[in-house]
Amino acid sequence: EGANFIVGPFFNPEIAELCNRRLVPYIPGCGSVTEVGNAQAAGCDICKVFPGDVLGPSFVKSVKAPMPWTQVLVTGGVKPEEENIRAWFKAGASCVGMGSNLFPKDVIKARNWAAITKLCCDSLAIIAEARE
Repeated sequence: EGANFIVGPFFNPEIAELCNRRLVPYIPGCGSVTEVGNAQAAGCDICKVFPGDVLGPSFVKSVKAPMPWTQVLVTGGVKPEEENIRAWFKAGASCVGMGSNLFPKDVIKARNWAAITKLCCDSLAIIAEARE
């Protein structure tokens, strides 16, 4: 019972300790190499780069240069567009997360589920290609 994983906006060592005790993956938000290093030292296997649109793909590349083992999830500013998604994976992202860009408010309001399904399918296809 409970959560299968925890994603947070920042690194909290108390949450990391609790999650480790319960064998629940914790993916904290990190905005510096120090935060990534501290999160990894606390047992976090994946670090969330947030906000991605502020930090940019160059941040991911810069983190991975001295720490190539780092697994990065990028959120915030990831767009369901080929150029955007490819840039993140080329920089070394392990995965990406999308919210409002994948589920636009106007499309939800219009209940256009087919459009959202298409955005999701198209994004997954781009991701599959980008990860090859």
